[in-house]
Amino acid sequence: MSIEVLLERLDQYSTNEAIVHNGQVFSYHELQTFIAQWSDSLAKNQILSGTVVAVIGDYSLDAIALMIALIDNKNIILPLTSLAKSHFIEYFEIAHTQFVIDLTQTPHHITQQPSNPLQNELMQQLIEMQHPGLILFTSGSTGQPKAVVHDFEKLLKKFINAKKQYRSLVFLMFDHIAGIDTYFYALYSGGTMVFPASRASKQVCQLIEKYKVEVLPASPTFLNLLLLSGEYLKYDLTSLKIITFGSERMPEPLLKRLNDVFDGVRLVQKYGITELGAPPSKAMEDDALWLKIDSPQYQSRIVDGTLHIKTDTAMLGYLNAPSPFTQDGWFDTGDQVEVDGDYVRILGRASELINVGGEKVHPVEVEEVIQMMEGVEDVIASGLFNQITGALVQIHVKLSTNETRSQFRQRMRNFCEDKLPRYKVPQKVTVVQESLHGERFKKIRR
Repeated sequence: MSIEVLLERLDQYSTNEAIVHNGQVFSYHELQTFIAQWSDSLAKNQILSGTVVAVIGDYSLDAIALMIALIDNKNIILPLTSLAKSHFIEYFEIAHTQFVIDLTQTPHHITQQPSNPLQNELMQQLIEMQHPGLILFTSGSTGQPKAVVHDFEKLLKKFINAKKQYRSLVFLMFDHIAGIDTYFYALYSGGTMVFPASRASKQVCQLIEKYKVEVLPASPTFLNLLLLSGEYLKYDLTSLKIITFGSERMPEPLLKRLNDVFDGVRLVQKYGITELGAPPSKAMEDDALWLKIDSPQYQSRIVDGTLHIKTDTAMLGYLNAPSPFTQDGWFDTGDQVEVDGDYVRILGRASELINVGGEKVHPVEVEEVIQMMEGVEDVIASGLFNQITGALVQIHVKLSTNETRSQFRQRMRNFCEDKLPRYKVPQKVTVVQESLHGERFKKIRR
C-alpha cells in the first residue's frame, strides 16, 4: 500500500525539516507524533474505516498529520477551506459526510453528522477494496460543482519514486488537486513544506527569503500580481530554482516578463485537472508553453482539437453527475490544444470559445495582446451575445492609467490593428477598479 511506503519514509526522514508554519519549524519526527495523536483521536471518536470525513482548514502541521492519519485509517476524505463555507451544507449532503473535523476552531472540533447511509456505488467500491478515498469539488464555473471521487491509494502511487528534496512553498489551496500534489511530493521525498499565513505578494516574498524556498507553485494570475506589486524587488529571492504554473493558461507576454525578472529560474508548466490529477509532463526545450505528457501511466489523444486523457489514476467518477468517460475509458478534458509532434499547447476551455460569425476566438489570445499594452494591469475577454454575428468580443480591463473608457478604447483599437483580425478586436470595453481574479488567484470569467 502506498500509505505504508509513506509511513516508512517519514521514519527514514525523521530528522529532516518537514513543515515551516507561523515562524515554527517542525521535523518529520514531530509530524509522526501528531499523526499518532490523530490516529488515537479517530479511534476514540469511533471514526471507523470507510467513514466519510470532512476536514475544514488550511495548511498546518495538524492538517497534514490528520490527512495522513485518515488515509492510514482508510477513510474517505473531503478537504474544505473556509472559501467554500457557503456550500458546506450542500457538500456534506452530496458527499454523505458522517463526521466533520474543523481545524479552524480551538480546540479542534469533531462533530458527527446526522445519519447519512452510504448508498453510492463509488463509495461502496472504495469500502469493499479497503482503500482510502478523496472527494474534491470542481469550481462549478459552468454550472453546479461536481463531486469528484478518487481512490487515494491510486493517487499516491505516483509519488513513490519522488526523490528530490526541495524546499517548496505550498501556495495552491488545501482543497485543490494541485495543492495535494505539492505536499505529497514533499512528504514522499523528504522535502520541506513552507506554509504561508496569507497569499499576498509581500508575505510570499518574505517567506522565500527567510526560508530559502526553492520551488514556488502558483497560478499565472498570482505571478502577474507579484510583478505588478514590485515586492520581488525588495527581497532576496535567489534561492528560487523552479516556478511552476498551472490552473489557467499562461499569457505569452507574462511568461516573457517572468523569464526576464527571474533569470536563471526554471519556469515549468504543470497540467492537471481535478478529475485526473497532474500527469508528469515535459516542456519543450525553448518554450515552456508547449508540453508533452511524459509518463507510461497516462495516454493522450486529440479529438476535434480537444485533449483526451486515459489513465488508471483517473477519478472513479462523480457523486452527482453522470460518468464523463467514453466506453473505452478516455476522459474529455474540454481543453482545446495546438499540436506540434508529441507536444501540445493549451489554448483554453472549449466552453469559453467565442463564436463570432462562425469564426472561433479563444479569449486568451485576445487577452495576450491587450496585456501587452502599457498601463494594463489585467484583462478578461469573453463573448457577448449579438443578433447579427451570434457573439462579439468584450473585455473587462483594469488600468493603472487615468484614461477614460473612450480614450483607452481608441488606443486599444490602434494597438490591435496590426495584431488581431478585426473580428477578434474587442467591441465592448468595460473599465473596472476591482480585481479580476477570485480568492484562489484564478481569473473570473464573466
